[in-house]
Amino acid sequence: MKAGQRLARGVARLLTSLGHAALAEFVPSGGLRVDVISISPKGEIWVVECKSCRADFVSDRKWQNYLEFCDRFFWAVDGDFPEDLLPEETGLIRADSWGGELVRLGPESRLAAARRSRLMREIARVSTLRLFQATDPLGVSASVS
Repeated sequence: MKAGQRLARGVARLLTSLGHAALAEFVPSGGLRVDVISISPKGEIWVVECKSCRADFVSDRKWQNYLEFCDRFFWAVDGDFPEDLLPEETGLIRADSWGGELVRLGPESRLAAARRSRLMREIARVSTLRLFQATDPLGVSASVS
């Protein structure tokens, strides 16, 4: 398992402990793939980008495009990551393979109702297809993003 995947697993565990429904590697729009997207108990959509090292963060040219697909945006990093690189106006989660800690809540920027509705439907569709694929790998004929 790669470093980013280990962070995503810890983030998903943290978010689940907070009552969220988390989904890894979700495509909100063509050309974009978020590491973790979640729906909070209040219906907020959070996006978490996992960064395993300085080079991983510096090479990320798309993260600002994710802001239009969430109510709150977060970075997830491990304890060795130089956190001073991360923009202060974003949320921060410190994580490892086993869990995470919410360090800083990202500011709220409410999604438009139409976009929220579309994202909720797509998250539900992808989650259901992945669950079906996990229980019946030969039964899924649709593309699972």
